[in-house]
Amino acid sequence: MADSTTSTTASVTATSTPIVATPAPATKRRQRKERVGEVISNKMAKTIIVRVERRFPHPKFKKVVTGYTKLYAHDEKSEAKVGDRVRIEETRPISKSKRWRLTAVVEQSVRATPVSA
Repeated sequence: MADSTTSTTASVTATSTPIVATPAPATKRRQRKERVGEVISNKMAKTIIVRVERRFPHPKFKKVVTGYTKLYAHDEKSEAKVGDRVRIEETRPISKSKRWRLTAVVEQSVRATPVSA
């Protein structure tokens, strides 16, 4: 009896039409956090440190206070230099401290070139 069951299933699968994979509907990804800040270091390989400024009223005194945060970002092409304003985007953990990725260099810094005599 087991032999007849396996032979009928084999014949059914052989005669059935092939299954065509239809593309899944495009799932919308969540909006990722973006920050704009100044590059303060690019001495590591493919990594930059960006200082992000945050302005907020002090909870008690209501005076506007500026807070700074250092974020480590992945710079694949090593295009950001110290002093540049860059846009970074949140991403999956790349290393122990890197959780951001460089999206664009917003403004390049104007560095004074040394005068050679």
